[in-house]
Amino acid sequence: MNTQTALLDVRRMSDADRITVASGTSANELMDNAGKSVAREIQRRWSVRPVIVLCGPGNNGGDGFAAARQLSEAGWPVRVALLGLRDHLAGAALHHAEQWHGSFERLTPSVLDGAELVVDAIFGAGLSRALEGSAEETLIAAARKKSPIVAIDVPSGLMGDTGEVLGAVASVLTVTFFRKKPGHLLLPGRLLCGEVVVADIGIPTSVLEQIEPDTFENDPMLWISSLPRPTEGGNKYTRGHALISGGYPMTGAARMAARAAARAGAGLTTIAVSSIALPVYAAALTSIMVQPLAVPEDFVCLLDDQRYSALLIGPGAGTGEETRARVLAMLATGRPTLLDADAITAFADDPSTLEQAITGPCVLTPHDGEFRRLFDPSGDKLVRTRAAARRSGAVIVLKGSDSVITAPDGRAVINSNAPPSLATAGSGDVLSGILLGLLAQGMEPFLAAAAAVWLHGSAAAEFGPGLIAEDLTDLLPGVFRRLYGQK
Repeated sequence: MNTQTALLDVRRMSDADRITVASGTSANELMDNAGKSVAREIQRRWSVRPVIVLCGPGNNGGDGFAAARQLSEAGWPVRVALLGLRDHLAGAALHHAEQWHGSFERLTPSVLDGAELVVDAIFGAGLSRALEGSAEETLIAAARKKSPIVAIDVPSGLMGDTGEVLGAVASVLTVTFFRKKPGHLLLPGRLLCGEVVVADIGIPTSVLEQIEPDTFENDPMLWISSLPRPTEGGNKYTRGHALISGGYPMTGAARMAARAAARAGAGLTTIAVSSIALPVYAAALTSIMVQPLAVPEDFVCLLDDQRYSALLIGPGAGTGEETRARVLAMLATGRPTLLDADAITAFADDPSTLEQAITGPCVLTPHDGEFRRLFDPSGDKLVRTRAAARRSGAVIVLKGSDSVITAPDGRAVINSNAPPSLATAGSGDVLSGILLGLLAQGMEPFLAAAAAVWLHGSAAAEFGPGLIAEDLTDLLPGVFRRLYGQK
């Protein structure tokens, strides 16, 4: 996958540093470049003002010493406060401490007096325990003073791999290096990072070939080359035929999914419904075809039609035995199958049956509650979603403001463009429809899931406040035009 949006966990970032140093760039130089980057971003945003740089005993503190020196040399009034003793510093951190010609104050809340900007260089992303003592007290005091806080790497007390918050306070700006970390995107940590700037400190992109990142921030560059688009010689049949199992009496969910599938490019879209529901669906849909089913067995017969290229069940389906039977029948076709909402919950008492039935391309799109009904909820969001994908053999989209998409082979994408307005009834049904439309056109399930989640968020962001689910589908054409570079 495109490595420009790679996210590096703490181990891989450490490996990137190590490989770079081994290739001839010194650790001192990397730290110096980090300090310059922090100072530069501060100077771009604020006028000259008193700064206190809070430094820890490790490399994060070393970056702080380097930033303090750069700001001081640029004429800023800078003070440095150190957690621990200078004699305990080592390596590049010691080198840059020695380059700082001012004093080292003891890190306590009192060092904030007179400061109008705080630089948090206490602990980086590798911290594995909660903040305590003077570090915690000083950051809490800084937050109470409402002083602007600039974090180096991550806000101290935020887990870089998981986004877990262990005492961190909010920063207005976070300057990190080479690539973002998962914790910059995962909740709740993302809410504390403020603006995130990724600075180039001299680590070559070629190191990514050696450290092999498997986690990425969702971005069109990951999947744009695979995104289906109409061609001159194409027709409605070559663009795929999406089939949705429609529920009753809850009919709105499947109808929204169907319209979204069509907007996402499916050449034909059909909803299969019980005969009693036919008048409701037929009256509400025009370009979407409605197939009545007199008896449950008719659904299995419908699946014999090989022209249906992707299948969806879940929106408004109900959680009874008929839904379970339809899910298993869909999976048995071996065609791309998307399970959402009720189709997931229907197997809460027997998840192994579902897992054993998944032998072909399959995507599950649970929210957190549905996820817990099928899978082990322990571990951070990346860990548990990856485990669910490996166990089930399906692509998993764990929905939320920080949706995580994982493949059975371990690849993961974290989405960051979903606005809060998506927290509205029916938005998940529209997401399922978008994804179904991409699958119907032959897009590979993992990339289709990532693309659908991004398209969904982009459409919502375009609308702004007041969004309801029905608005999303009509916003998709504009999103596609921009992706295709059209006016």
